[in-house]
Amino acid sequence: MDTIASLFSFITTPVSWVIVQFHSVYGKVFGPDTGWAWGLSIVSLVILIRICLIPLFVKQIKATRAMQTLQPEMKKIQERYKNDKQRQSEEMMKLYKESGTNPLSSCLPILAQSPFFFALYHVLNGIATGTTIGVINDSLLASARKAHIFGAPLAAKFTDGSSKVEALGATLTDVRVVTAVMIVMMSASQFYTQRQLMTKNVDTTVKTPFMQQQKMLMYVFPVMFAIFGINFPVGVLVYWLTTNVWTMGQQMYVIHNNPTPGSKAQAAYLERLTKHVTHHEKTRSRGEKAIVKAIVSKGRDRNEFERKFINSLTKVGLVAQPDGTVVKGESTAVESEDGTPTTATPRRQQPKRQTKAQRQSAAAKAADDSAEHDADDADEPKTSLTKSDEPEDAKPATAAKKPAPKPAGGTRSKAQSGQRKGPQRPKSPSKK
Repeated sequence: MDTIASLFSFITTPVSWVIVQFHSVYGKVFGPDTGWAWGLSIVSLVILIRICLIPLFVKQIKATRAMQTLQPEMKKIQERYKNDKQRQSEEMMKLYKESGTNPLSSCLPILAQSPFFFALYHVLNGIATGTTIGVINDSLLASARKAHIFGAPLAAKFTDGSSKVEALGATLTDVRVVTAVMIVMMSASQFYTQRQLMTKNVDTTVKTPFMQQQKMLMYVFPVMFAIFGINFPVGVLVYWLTTNVWTMGQQMYVIHNNPTPGSKAQAAYLERLTKHVTHHEKTRSRGEKAIVKAIVSKGRDRNEFERKFINSLTKVGLVAQPDGTVVKGESTAVESEDGTPTTATPRRQQPKRQTKAQRQSAAAKAADDSAEHDADDADEPKTSLTKSDEPEDAKPATAAKKPAPKPAGGTRSKAQSGQRKGPQRPKSPSKK
């Protein structure tokens, strides 16, 4: 073990130095021999490492986005070679090579943490065996062996025997309860983080090897943590539990503010963005402008959630611009499901339904108005609109109104009840 530690002293020495520096700070607050001082030193080490890995995490996000842009091409390859799995895999690898993407990019943060995990494991294992490693001298070693986290020594393991645990000043029950709880929490946080990625931030419309890989990791990593966790010291369990919680929170932030196109998280984000933009009639932050700019630049290649976002803005008189801003406009063109623009026709407003009392009062008012109008007509004298210069006696008799001539023939008379109008068809003579 000493040989391995000496070979990797270039990483174990810096890790031990960082832990000692944090311990000197927390030791002044909680006491140098307490579990809080050593436990918080390990937590601070994790936070420092994860902050240093943020550029790598951003690179991972960009690589994941690049994989998402290849989803349409992957779908075409799957449809074209659906009966030839080998040719399908070859075309997929060719596509990855041409686009410069790597499906294993999601494992980069874990691979980058491996050296630090290895160094911390050897530092804590040296504390458990009473061996000084790096800058941890004999006095610091004795202080670390006295530190307990919830009754479990910092260097104790789940598989340790009662004699070894008693030598560290603890009971076997306390050690196994604490380590079991931490292993379960560590595995559960890892499973939830991966499941959140699969259920909310993955485009489920296309089945790709990348999705199969993520689904496999969702079950493999928790099992690995549960199996190997029983051989980890309590300090290493603190390290992995802290880094899993950090990863979970970091991923929740990314999913909430920069979701994968076509995922459920994007649908929820665009719904929130629609409410904000329609309320303020503008994009408020640089992140919102970047999202709107990316959606506008896609054109007809927008997915269903992005088309719904553009149509929602159009219906309230807003137009998304190529630079990511939103302005008022007169456009009434909306996009259909296939991305083709159509003209939105205004919906006809239905009259408001009146109650029975309102209808009766309106009918009574109309009847009163009609009666008043008839009374006014009866009171007014009837006058001729035109005046004639000739007296009435001088008018020729021919001007008198002649009665209308009666229609000749019975066939032209008014049809009786039950008969058709017009000439009647003669009845055929009955045969005797």
